[in-house]
Amino acid sequence: MTLPDVGAESDDGEEEVDYRFTLANERTFLAWIRTAIGLLAGGVAVHTLVQPTRLAGFAGAISMICLVMALAVALAAFRHWRRIDLAMRAGRALPGTVLVPVLSVGVAVVAVLACAAVVLS
Repeated sequence: MTLPDVGAESDDGEEEVDYRFTLANERTFLAWIRTAIGLLAGGVAVHTLVQPTRLAGFAGAISMICLVMALAVALAAFRHWRRIDLAMRAGRALPGTVLVPVLSVGVAVVAVLACAAVVLS
């Protein structure tokens, strides 16, 4: 089995990238999409399953944060996948991502709200 010549150019003038790197980039994209789907499911579940009580505001906030984070992660995942693909084809250094800190802060906020709702119930 021979690997494609990494330095070769395609017909459209872009550098061909080793397919293993392209597939790794796609796997990373799919992992972010799975995360977005999980956040979406969590937001819908909280909205649907939490019984209306005096703490309904917590449930609404948790639900909305999950849904907004799901949208943000899904959009940012595509942007990140595209930026990585373009950087690989141009032979540039790979760009960083804001997905990790945004997701970390968002999940921390949801956790604090959920803890507060449990303590106050």
